[in-house]
Amino acid sequence: MPYLADRILSFIPTNTIPRHLASYIPGESPLSTWPVVASMTVTYLAVVFSTREIMQDRAPLKLTTPFRAHNLILSAGSLVLMALIGEEVFSNWFQVGTYGSLCVPEAYTDRLEFYLMVNYYFKYYEFIDTVFLALKKKPLSFLHVYHHSATAVLAFVQLSGRATVTWVAAFLNLGVHVLMYYYYFAAAGGAKLWWKKHLTTMQIFQFIVILVAAVFAAYHYAAYNWFPTVLPHKGDCTGTPTAGIVGGGIVSSYLILFLKFFRKTYTEKPGSSKNAATTASSMRSHVKGKPSTNAPGGLLFRVETTTR
Repeated sequence: MPYLADRILSFIPTNTIPRHLASYIPGESPLSTWPVVASMTVTYLAVVFSTREIMQDRAPLKLTTPFRAHNLILSAGSLVLMALIGEEVFSNWFQVGTYGSLCVPEAYTDRLEFYLMVNYYFKYYEFIDTVFLALKKKPLSFLHVYHHSATAVLAFVQLSGRATVTWVAAFLNLGVHVLMYYYYFAAAGGAKLWWKKHLTTMQIFQFIVILVAAVFAAYHYAAYNWFPTVLPHKGDCTGTPTAGIVGGGIVSSYLILFLKFFRKTYTEKPGSSKNAATTASSMRSHVKGKPSTNAPGGLLFRVETTTR
C-alpha cells in the first residue's frame, strides 16, 4: 500500500481538485498542446537571451539567497516526487512483475500519471535555472539551454503517449536532481563539495539505463504489433511510436552531449591543443565583454530533467 502517498493525500481535499488538474487530459490540462509547448519554449529562449544582452554592460547580480532557495525547492521537491513514483512503481511491481511494471496499461495508474504530470510541470519551473545564470553573467552553454528546452518537450511527448515505461526516466532524473540541486544549494552557500564529477557520471549512467528500458519497451511493442509470428515476446507495451522515436532521439542526444562534455572537462589534459584553443577562444570572448559558452569548468553539466 502506498503509505507516503496516502499520508500526503490525507491533508489534501482531493474531491475539490478539477479533473483536468488531477489527471492529464490533452487539450484541457495546462501545457497539454503542441502550440502551447512550442510557445513556452520560444518564450524561454527569448527571455534567457534577452536577459543576457541586457546584462552585458551591467555588473553580475549575486542573488545568493533566492538562488539557494530555488535550488533547495527543486532538491526537496525532486526527493518527494521520486519517493512517490518509486512507491507507486514498487506497489505495481508486486502485482504485475518486471515486464508488467514497464509495459502493461494496468501499471500506468492514475497516481503514476499524476506524478508524471507534476514532474512535467517541474520542467518549466526549472527554466528559472537559466535566468539565474544570465543574471549572474555565467556562461550559457548549448548543452544547458538545449537540455532544459528539450526536456520539457520530452516530458510532454511521453505524457501524451501514455507509455508505462516513462516512469524509468522520471524516477532516475529526479534522483539525479535531488543531488544536483543540493550541490548548487550548498555550493552557493560556500560549501566545498568534491563530487561534482560524479554528478556528470550519474547523468550519463541514467541516460544509458533509460535507453535500455526504452529499447525493451520498443521491442515488445514492435514484436507484438508488427512481427507477432516472427519475434519472441511476452506481450504488448503501452505507448506510441511517436513517443518512442522522439524520446529515444532526445535521450540519445543527451548521452552524446554529456559524454563529450565529460571527455572535455575531465579526461583531456590541460595542455592539450583542444583545451588551448578553447582557452584562447574564452579569453577573446571575455575581452569583447561576452561570456564564453565553451569555457572549461563552466556550468555545462548543469541541467534538468526531466527524464533535467
